[in-house]
Formats: sequence, structure tokens, C-alpha cells
Amino acid sequence: MKILIQRVDRTEIRIGGKVFSSSGKGLLVFAGIGYSDDEKTAAYMADRTLGLRIFEDGDGKMNLSVKDIGGDIAVVSQFTLYADTKKGRRPGFSASAPPDRAIVLYDHFVNELRSSGLKVSEGVFGEHMEVSLTNNGPATFIIEN
Repeated sequence: MKILIQRVDRTEIRIGGKVFSSSGKGLLVFAGIGYSDDEKTAAYMADRTLGLRIFEDGDGKMNLSVKDIGGDIAVVSQFTLYADTKKGRRPGFSASAPPDRAIVLYDHFVNELRSSGLKVSEGVFGEHMEVSLTNNGPATFIIEN
């Protein structure tokens, strides 16, 4: 599993030109599911996401997690995180999980995040989405299992 995390002040996800979901200060998480991922991987990555200390404390140091600040989390499925661009000009996606398996693990990841009690919003798996955000920092992190 690969996730790209952005520290944000706000996120808005549109589908078909209409606002589908939005969130405030916290994280925007793009989640890619790999071919060899399983529920244990999804749970581990959710725990890593919730515990990642990327928010500033009173001394201006990145020392607080999204849980510590009571922030929001927006999650977007992103199979393109598994793009292989080493050859040619068209990316390959053979390392990403097939959609029927990926959606189960994506849902497990989201449910693990929700079990924290934080507000978790999301897009729709497999849909074309327009994602807008106000990146705070900017601060962007990649976590791979």
C-alpha cells in the first residue's frame, strides 16, 4: 500500500461538478492499494496515518498527529500511485491491486481511520473526482508498506 499524505487547511471533493464531500484542517490522504496488500496492511497504514506527527506543537516543531489536534481526514482512492514509469511514456499499473480486491482493502483502510473517532470524508472509489485543497506548509509525505 502506498499513501500520499498532505497536511491541509481544507479539502473539497467534487464528483460530476458537485461537491460530494469536504473537510477542514487535517489530512488529505491519497491511498493506493498494491497487488500484495491485505487487511493487515490496510490496518497498519491507517495506524501510521493516524500517528504521523506532522502538525506543529507550541514550539513550532512537527510533533503532533492528526489525532492530537482532533483534525479531519479526507481519503481519495488513487491507483496511479502504483504507476510504473520506468519504460516508455505510458505508465503501467500491474503492481496495483485489481479493482474488486482494492475496493475491499480501501474500505477497510477508511473504516480503520473512522475507528479513531475523527471526521473522515472520502470520494467514491473508481470515480473521476476533482479534488481541491489548501495545502498547509506545503507539507506532503509518502508512506509505503
